[in-house]
Amino acid sequence: MATIKAYETGQGKRYRVRYRTPDNRQTDRRGFRTKREAEEFAATIEVSKLRGEYVDASRSKVTVAELGEPWLDRKSTLKPSTWRTLASAWRVHVEPRWGLTPVSRIEFTAVQSWITGLHKRGLSATTIKRVLGVLSGILDDAVRDRRILSNPCRGVSTPRKVSKERVYLTHEQLHRFANECGRHKTFVLVLGYCGLRWGEAIGLRVKDVDLQRRRLNINQNAVEIGSRVEVGTPKTHERRSVPFPAMLDTSIRELCDDRLPNSYIFSGADGGLMRRTRSDMGSGGWFAGAVKRAKIARITPHDLRHTAASLAISAGANVKSVQRMLGHKSAAMTLDIYSGLFDDDLDAVASALDSAGSKFMSG
Repeated sequence: MATIKAYETGQGKRYRVRYRTPDNRQTDRRGFRTKREAEEFAATIEVSKLRGEYVDASRSKVTVAELGEPWLDRKSTLKPSTWRTLASAWRVHVEPRWGLTPVSRIEFTAVQSWITGLHKRGLSATTIKRVLGVLSGILDDAVRDRRILSNPCRGVSTPRKVSKERVYLTHEQLHRFANECGRHKTFVLVLGYCGLRWGEAIGLRVKDVDLQRRRLNINQNAVEIGSRVEVGTPKTHERRSVPFPAMLDTSIRELCDDRLPNSYIFSGADGGLMRRTRSDMGSGGWFAGAVKRAKIARITPHDLRHTAASLAISAGANVKSVQRMLGHKSAAMTLDIYSGLFDDDLDAVASALDSAGSKFMSG
């Protein structure tokens, strides 16, 4: 229990409250003008310890910057591309605004005002959610360490993400586009028919190709981070096997012939990993140039992944097959993204139910 003792100062009698923290450290708080004030503080301390809500006032003075760097270091186990986006959010947005602020001084309204300001400055919803997530993650640590009682980021409103309208190429458009891509023709067709991510495709090695079963074994993913390319596991950390159409068999065999097992199938000009091409018009990249020559809608390499999903579904593939092809975590995720493409399945279900049940309709 807390103890209260009086002591003399130049301004008169004052009271000191001596108590133990939940980890059994002895500490005190002094300067109370009346014994009643000291008793009320002591009672508050004991109740907060019983409720598990004790906050050490001296430790709540730590700044966001003092907790931010260690928090970011602990995230270094994430994929390099993910860590880089968090580090950028911290350096560009969070640290300049909150770095010198003690965690105990951060209020909900101030955080909400900051987020609203970022939106008005034109930051995307995705970036804003990431920035808020960084600050919130740091303050979650402060709550766990009993530096603050609750996280002021909880309940802060962020702008809604507006999904970009997807572009789905037809078989004819895909082949017309691929024919304009020169030596990258097979690469584009693999993206458009197998649904691989760019990094998964450029990370394919000769030993990852099963020509007998016509399978591409996705064992790694290559991601550009600044001026270098990092090679790691696939996005979901799960390796998968993706079938490729027989029409690509000859082209893929030619890319594998007389090459070492670790050679990249779709390599750059120097034989190493292919670097990402610019897809924005006027960039001079091979991808953008081929789009223009093929006279198709403006697309990005990722739109070819959407095209693969669309073509597979139109060919009769079920949601589970599409999920496995694309490497989504669950069929629910696939449905969330491509639910509109399965509308014909719903019509087929209604037709089948009608066929089976209509004979029992009376009058």
